[in-house]
Amino acid sequence: MGGHLWLVRKNVGRVDHLGRFEAQILAIMRIVVGLLFACHGAQKILGILGGVRGGGHVSYFSLFGLAGIIELVGGLMIVLGIYAAYAAFIASGEMAVAYFMAHASRAFWPIQNGGELAVLYCFVFLFIAAKGSGAWSLTRE
Repeated sequence: MGGHLWLVRKNVGRVDHLGRFEAQILAIMRIVVGLLFACHGAQKILGILGGVRGGGHVSYFSLFGLAGIIELVGGLMIVLGIYAAYAAFIASGEMAVAYFMAHASRAFWPIQNGGELAVLYCFVFLFIAAKGSGAWSLTRE
């Protein structure tokens, strides 16, 4: 029984000594996720980092172009912590729409329909929207 006491301890599954760095770890997550998201927008809008299929960039006035603008501008706002909660909320919505428009009709499970990244972005951005910009941000929400 002594070997199973961890099941009833408080904060099971949490690395307690990292708790004091929570604000910094959340900031690093915000920065990394925002930068990765901005890279998707850079592909669409600027045609860099591999560009879009067929090369070049997309029309700014298309649905794909709007997505690219949200990804590039919103991603950079999230990275810098400039109204990151608002940018993350919009980015979360974009990822939800992208999931249902591009992936959900293929299969039920995201692992089967290629939508895991959209789902992950959606919920990480929803978390950032709820938590705010946090540490190392240019604005505080």
